[in-house]
Amino acid sequence: MIGRRLFCSTLTALGLLAAATGQAQERFITVSSTTSTEQSGLFGHLLPIFEKTNGIKVRVVALGTGQALDLARRGDADVVFVHDKAAEEKFIAEGYGVKRQEVMYNDFVVIGPKADPAKAAGKDILEGLRRIEAAKAPFVSRGDKSGTHAAELRYWKAAGVDLDKAKGAWYRDTGSGMGPALNTAASMNAYLLADRGTWLSFKNRGNLGIIVEGDTKLFNQYGVILVNPAKHPHVKQADGQKFIDWVVSAEGQKAIADYKIGGEQLFFPNAKR
Repeated sequence: MIGRRLFCSTLTALGLLAAATGQAQERFITVSSTTSTEQSGLFGHLLPIFEKTNGIKVRVVALGTGQALDLARRGDADVVFVHDKAAEEKFIAEGYGVKRQEVMYNDFVVIGPKADPAKAAGKDILEGLRRIEAAKAPFVSRGDKSGTHAAELRYWKAAGVDLDKAKGAWYRDTGSGMGPALNTAASMNAYLLADRGTWLSFKNRGNLGIIVEGDTKLFNQYGVILVNPAKHPHVKQADGQKFIDWVVSAEGQKAIADYKIGGEQLFFPNAKR
């Protein structure tokens, strides 16, 4: 009986050792990215192609761009994939990133009630925001220091609207990602700024539609950066760089261009090779 127990214990120990060894041998990197790349479904399309080609798993932590960069500053990511050029350049200037490479772009759109009570429809983002504020029409903001939130604040400022003075019951800070913010806007029948990719993949639209689009100011560029191993020696430099090299390669750029919803392309590759 003792021998049987010993045999079973040995098998269990060997099994645990094998599982631990398998886990230790799994190659993976952590990519700190925006909610839009995940909630639009892009990563669900892109990563299996990369993983099959390179044998490296990618674990995505989806946050607003500000939080994604902060996560990388702490050394909790190998790569950042975000969309706020000014914040990305600051990240590199501080020594946390090695090099910024442009990957793709799409655009922002103002979503709102199809009835458009603020009469904000058109191609002019600044005039649209001025009309929304003048009408005190419900507006949902991500309020999460994301790339989208940073862009929204720039547009309000350029429109001549001082949010510190203008904010009221009409302006709702959610502190949430793009998907939850869209859900809030749908429930409130409110306006908000969204990236087109997440909007196209969003199902719970209610009475919302695109109100403002086509302004060149709404251009939305994405960049990818390797976290600096000089700051954080545990960064998986080789595998992180392999991911970056792939997304800016002809194969990776084609995979980005191939991602469509309802026949509409969500992101447009523009890496400089």
